[in-house]
Amino acid sequence: MGIDTERDIEANLQIGPTDAGMVRLFIEAGGTEIPMDFEPDEALEIAEEIRAAAAAASQAGGKKRR
Repeated sequence: MGIDTERDIEANLQIGPTDAGMVRLFIEAGGTEIPMDFEPDEALEIAEEIRAAAAAASQAGGKKRR
């Protein structure tokens, strides 16, 4: 399985600042909770990667779902 493998899993994603000055990505799926904390500069790098992936997906035709 890889990033292109579709799965029928429902997940919840929350993003926000922590009181310790970190950026938290909080993922919950099937009763499992995964908090991921990043320094602000790391979070900006992740945001840039998401933007680049979205741009590439748009250029590729952005496969429509449901």
